[in-house]
Amino acid sequence: MTIIVCDAAYEYTAGVRALDGVSLTIASGEALALVGENGAGKTTLAKLLNGLLRPSQGSVEVEGYDTRARTTAQLSRHVGFVFQNPDDQLFARTVQAEVAFGPRNQRLTEAEVEARVAIALAEVGLADEAERHPYDLAVPERKLVALAAALAMHTPVLVLDEPTIGQDARGVERLGALVDRLHAEGRTLITITHDLDFCLAHFERVVVMAGGKILADGPASEVLSQTDLLAQAQVEPPQVIQLAQALGWGEVPLSVMEFADIYAERKARL
Repeated sequence: MTIIVCDAAYEYTAGVRALDGVSLTIASGEALALVGENGAGKTTLAKLLNGLLRPSQGSVEVEGYDTRARTTAQLSRHVGFVFQNPDDQLFARTVQAEVAFGPRNQRLTEAEVEARVAIALAEVGLADEAERHPYDLAVPERKLVALAAALAMHTPVLVLDEPTIGQDARGVERLGALVDRLHAEGRTLITITHDLDFCLAHFERVVVMAGGKILADGPASEVLSQTDLLAQAQVEPPQVIQLAQALGWGEVPLSVMEFADIYAERKARL
């Protein structure tokens, strides 16, 4: 499912131009991260992909259809969206009912709905919380409920807005493993994140934004090693890259384990 954004702009009613002539093509099965400071236009761009917002200029196509010709409900079958703040998304009285809402509206059988709910809750580590009220859970857990609800829809495209915020190390590790598995299955994954270490480890392509425009677009290892470029977007390179650069290495490690491997190889050559 290819997504094509062509010269898209969006202006909020207060006169704030959040996007200004953005063009972007996302191929089916890509894992792409949108990075940049707050107000760069990342979330606005992501909301154009499933009809939560409509471009005031240019166009957005999902699977060949202009998003302005489809309802948000229709687009939600193709593009799942997990909000940064789960309280903007959750409404049901139990975790199970929340996760079941989407599949049930896809007119699946009750057995299929129950199976999807069980699998999605297991994937995010909340299988034992099915009967609890979502707002009895801590915010990081509520974020996982929202993620499970999106997973249960089985959309070809999944957008994650700041998924690691509030998660502990175990939660981040679980999210990373989930992202890797979905990517391996061929899902298109898009994240909006300030967590560039998570971005480097799990997303192959990075788009840097500032002032509603795209500053850079390319492989994560190349884009995230450009210190001057990232400074324009008010973000810093991942820590593992900063350390490699401080040591004067030409290699760009994509993880702590890869950093350790490069270090071992360099030490062996001494």
